[in-house]
Amino acid sequence: MSSTSTAVPGADLDRLVHRIRAVLPEHSVITDQQRRRTYECDGLASYRVVPAVVVLPESTEQVQHVVAACAEQQVPFVARGSGTGLSGGALPHSEGVLIVTSKMRRILEIDVANERAVVEPGVINLDVTGAAAPHGYYFAPDPSSQQVCSVGGNVAENSGGAHCLKYGFTTHHILGLQVVTPDGELVELGGPAREAPGYDLLGAFIGSEGTLGVVTRITVRLLRKPEAVQTLLAGFRSTDDAGAAVSAIISAGVTPAAIEMMDALAIEAAEQAVHCGYPDGAGAVLVVELDGPVTEVEHTFDEVRRHCHEHGAFEIRVAADDHERAMIWKGRKSAFAAVGRISPDYIVQDGVIPRTALPEVLGRIARLSTDSGVRVANVFHAGDGNLHPLVLFDDAEDGAAERAEEVSGAILDLCIEHGGSITGEHGVGADKVKYMGRMFTDDDLDTMQLVRCAFDPAGICNPGKVFPTPRLCGEVPGPRRGVHPLTEAGLADQF
Repeated sequence: MSSTSTAVPGADLDRLVHRIRAVLPEHSVITDQQRRRTYECDGLASYRVVPAVVVLPESTEQVQHVVAACAEQQVPFVARGSGTGLSGGALPHSEGVLIVTSKMRRILEIDVANERAVVEPGVINLDVTGAAAPHGYYFAPDPSSQQVCSVGGNVAENSGGAHCLKYGFTTHHILGLQVVTPDGELVELGGPAREAPGYDLLGAFIGSEGTLGVVTRITVRLLRKPEAVQTLLAGFRSTDDAGAAVSAIISAGVTPAAIEMMDALAIEAAEQAVHCGYPDGAGAVLVVELDGPVTEVEHTFDEVRRHCHEHGAFEIRVAADDHERAMIWKGRKSAFAAVGRISPDYIVQDGVIPRTALPEVLGRIARLSTDSGVRVANVFHAGDGNLHPLVLFDDAEDGAAERAEEVSGAILDLCIEHGGSITGEHGVGADKVKYMGRMFTDDDLDTMQLVRCAFDPAGICNPGKVFPTPRLCGEVPGPRRGVHPLTEAGLADQF
């Protein structure tokens, strides 16, 4: 063990590592400081913590052994998949164990007859579709990082992607989970059947951001490939025009598989990065995709085209084949990374608003940008109001990061003001903890924490995430003084 390892108060870290190494291979337990630094952050690089120990299990049994060892010595642990998360949800604990599931990448079963697959948590999202494609099926959730993100991470954050408008989020495509609870017990949530009696523990676990346990096996729904797919790219002079077209399309009863919008700054970044060839002079573009039976797609496609024209589209392109369709999507899918071409640093936000509030909120974001001098590029799932504003700054400039953070927070306040949410699919993690109190009351947060306490009474499973202050169940006492009312009522324990 490296002499630079961080000691864990109240626990013998050397003994813990020895226990883990009794089951895991030597190369799967990392204690060297430089190698541990590889895992100091997820996709949100502004938050960095070097874990005390990193383990890379290759089986459920190994995960169970590691968690049980941590539980025995009350050592905190954090689960991590591919590390593509954008909220600091997989940020390590400096005095704990980081459990990296990237080696658990087996597709265990493709069950075509029952339209499902069984995979390990480290399986890459797009690889599920790759395995199902020869049978005429695919896995619907498609976050922009689907070429590298893991299914386990999708479960943790309840990821969606461009096609969530029609097909929903990860939670709509998970039938069952095998989970190692924070005390090391192996349990099954859900199962092969579509419905089960009792409380929806499966639904509680999906989107819990790794705070309720470590998933080791996932049963996913597979969908049959649609008979027809048609993709359209429409250029508009402004986001107001594009937003009006979106409202008109949805109001007409059309439910596209996806409606994505990018503004001029996001288009500029995408052009520099991948040369996607979007319409010149566009203040906004819409990417609209329809799928389903041929006759339905043909009918609704004509309607979508008409609404785009009526609301100011000056250019409409229709993908003639899969290659052109891929090129249309390439600009949108590359948008987050592409912003690095026009700004050395940026914050990715993830607020949600009612679709009808798009013009108002986008206008106010533009005013925030003008007043503060902080540029904001907008990329979002227009059909369901999930905004992904990219707040640009240069960290080398004094005060720039603080100004960007202020604008970022103001955007989330706008979302709450309009009846929306501070996150749609990226999660709260470490990044948005301070905003939870703006959206929920103390009673709301305490009630949510009761669920966490039921799974993790010792508070060792991904501690410090989601909730804005330590609350109940063994976490370090926060601002609250005296006996908590839930404790007084006999509904919770406070240590």
